[in-house]
Amino acid sequence: MPRLGRLHIVGGCYHVIGRGLERRYIFKQDVDKEDFLERLGRALDQVRAQCLAWAVMSNHYHLLIRVGAEPLSKLMAPLLGGYAGSYNRRYHRSGYVFQNRYQSILCDADNYLLELVRYIHLNPLKAKIVESLSALDHYRWTGHSGMLGRHRQPWQEVNALLGLFGERLSTARRRYHQFMEEGLQAGGTPDLSGGGLIRSYGGWELATSARKEHTLRIGDERILGDRDFVERALREDEIHLEKSVVRKRQCIDLETLISWVCKYVEVESEQLMQKGRSNALSLAKALICFWGVRELRLTTRQLGDRLGVSPAAVSKSSKRGRDYCLKHNIDIKDIE
Repeated sequence: MPRLGRLHIVGGCYHVIGRGLERRYIFKQDVDKEDFLERLGRALDQVRAQCLAWAVMSNHYHLLIRVGAEPLSKLMAPLLGGYAGSYNRRYHRSGYVFQNRYQSILCDADNYLLELVRYIHLNPLKAKIVESLSALDHYRWTGHSGMLGRHRQPWQEVNALLGLFGERLSTARRRYHQFMEEGLQAGGTPDLSGGGLIRSYGGWELATSARKEHTLRIGDERILGDRDFVERALREDEIHLEKSVVRKRQCIDLETLISWVCKYVEVESEQLMQKGRSNALSLAKALICFWGVRELRLTTRQLGDRLGVSPAAVSKSSKRGRDYCLKHNIDIKDIE
């Protein structure tokens, strides 16, 4: 069975977990962790996402990511692919670095955000890498110290979280630290494993009969939240999925999209393969890339091959196309 796409909810929070192949170390030295975090920062900036919490362990990592318009995969693909290549070159090896696909759990931020932050940031302490919370306060490889103003990564979203603890910075940091202490005193580990759809419906059998398509998706993606949150998330995802399904049923393919865009921008389709800085040509490529990815679910490689540019250039053009559509309030249906 082919893998189904992951859920994408604009503005959604995802707890992302990835492990090394066969649970081997993927961060052997500080240079490995620095490499991974630097790539994470670049990827966050490229897709305009936020990292709310993070921890880098020896053989796995935890991230709490709030996505924007771009799906989580747009962030994770260059991060993991780039790091794996760098890791292999550094240690003169070849082959896979990570075990299977990363796990991502769509989370109800209203109810679980702070619990997830605490769970992720306490990982090194729970694993006994550091001996105490005071030691964790100065530990470099989790976002906890950044919350306290130490070792903060430039891309780590701190202010939004601290704002939940108070308006004054000193008060917010003190209350955050107290919140972490309370988690240690409570002991145990909260159930943050997701599976919201399954629990909401009372088990696999009822869930399957209710939503056959999405129970398959949820088995990989999983959701952490109550029934109402799960239902809202799936409805929003279905709307997103239906766009590409409708386009396919209408026999709208890449060539059709190109003809529409070229007519709208007033350029010839034969010009698309040309190099140049024409404003009209640049706009045509941007719109084709944006709608090709969003509406037709084409890959950056497919679009790049047709337009004679690299996948990276497609990603950049797609962002320009998105910005143009937002600024001028236009949709693909406006040019059909």
